[in-house]
Amino acid sequence: MIQFQNVSFSYGKKKVLENISFSLGEGEILAVMGESGCGKSTLLHLAAGLLKPTEGAVVSDFSRISYAFQEPRLFPWLTVEQNIAAVLPSPEQERTRIQKALDTVELSTSGNLYPRQLSGGMKSRASLARALAYGGDLFLLDEPFAALNEDLRALLIQRLREELRANRAAAILVTHQRADAEALADRVLEL
Repeated sequence: MIQFQNVSFSYGKKKVLENISFSLGEGEILAVMGESGCGKSTLLHLAAGLLKPTEGAVVSDFSRISYAFQEPRLFPWLTVEQNIAAVLPSPEQERTRIQKALDTVELSTSGNLYPRQLSGGMKSRASLARALAYGGDLFLLDEPFAALNEDLRALLIQRLREELRANRAAAILVTHQRADAEALADRVLEL
């Protein structure tokens, strides 16, 4: 479980989050929505422990966090497959896991491509594949479907939901798309 207990956060004098409280248990999926600049990505950074609250506390007993950032953050000198393998303890033994993640995001034939050879949507899917291959009990997903067309978005939402449910993993999804939130999440937090 992760709990935000009266969490506030400021960047210098600019307050981004104020008095946020919620909890998320095993297997639950929460969508976070709101205007640009309202603190959605900051909330994910706090959940990951990348930032510390200005006030309040974030308490988590999740032991393995998988993060798909808004910008894919792929290593440009590695292929898609190598980018996924980079987060795994023994990639040589995890070939099946890497291929399954690529299949899940519809990149099964793109593992040998470099990030410069990918479209924006393909980069986002490669980042999501890396998060899926890494696994975890908490997934933090920052606009993972933003650069995708409607059909592909719907397919990946369905597959992601199935994957999360099968592994009893919790997730926090940041999105601007109400349809994505309704299709994937158990509940929605509006900032």
